Formats: sequence, C-alpha cells, structure tokens
Amino acid sequence: MIDQRRRGFLKGVLGAGVASFALGSGIIPLRAEAANAPDTSGWPKKAFNTPGVDETIAELYGMDAAESDKISLDLPTIAQNGAVVPVTVETTLPNVTGIALLVEKNPNALAASFDITEGALPFVSNRLKMAETTDVVAVVISDGKAYKATKNVKVTVGGCGG
Repeated sequence: MIDQRRRGFLKGVLGAGVASFALGSGIIPLRAEAANAPDTSGWPKKAFNTPGVDETIAELYGMDAAESDKISLDLPTIAQNGAVVPVTVETTLPNVTGIALLVEKNPNALAASFDITEGALPFVSNRLKMAETTDVVAVVISDGKAYKATKNVKVTVGGCGG
C-alpha cells in the first residue's frame, strides 16, 4: 500500500520536474499564437450564392458546360437521407484543373468546388446535402473548357429543408 503511494508520488514529482525543465528551457514554448487566416482571395463567393446550375457555372467559370460521357458521376439513385448523400466524381478527360458539384434545387446550387493540381488524379469524393429530389451536376474543367455530367437523385428524407 505504501509502495503504491510512494511510486505514484515519485512519478508525479518526476513528471512535474520534466515538464518544468521543458517549459523553462524553451523546448516547449509557453505562448499561444493565433492561426493565420486562410487566403480567401480566390474564393468564388458570388458563385456559392448564385441560384441555378447554368448561372452558377457561368459565374464560376465564365462559360457554358457541354455534356460529356467521359465523366463518371457515382451517387445513389435513391438517397435515404438528404442530409448525407455520398458522391464520387472521376474523369478520363485530360489536363483537368477543376471539379465542381452542383445541386439544382438547393437554395444555392454550388455545393463544392475543387482545384485540381497538375499531375493529380481527377477524382473527388464528398457528401452532399440535398433539399429535395433533384439533379446533381458534376462540372469538370479540362483544357480550359467546361464539361458536365448529370444524375437525378430521389431524396426520401429531408436534407436542407428539414
């Protein structure tokens, strides 16, 4: 019984001593610094507030998107819960620089926008929140042109609207 208390006391003293040494010697800094604010200069704020798919694509990329069969849009035909709808987009189009996900009948059509760096696989996976049964549109920017693929998803339980 005494040995257990003695060991606990010695461990505590030793731990406090190590912590004091680390703080005192500067190994562990004793100051708090605020995190740098993220750079939002390239943030497409207006596109996230634009209603309608075509208007959002025009605002985001400054052009219309053509239908393409080289875009694979994988998401359920029936979503049991509109608050969490999984979606995966990949493409065989060359030189992809951006992928966007739009939900037609949501209050704001643009759900996500991704910049794809050179050499990266043109693949994104995300979860969408959908207000009701509607089309989901994936837009891919390839060689400076916009392409899209569309799939309808039936929502059985509310997402954005409750």
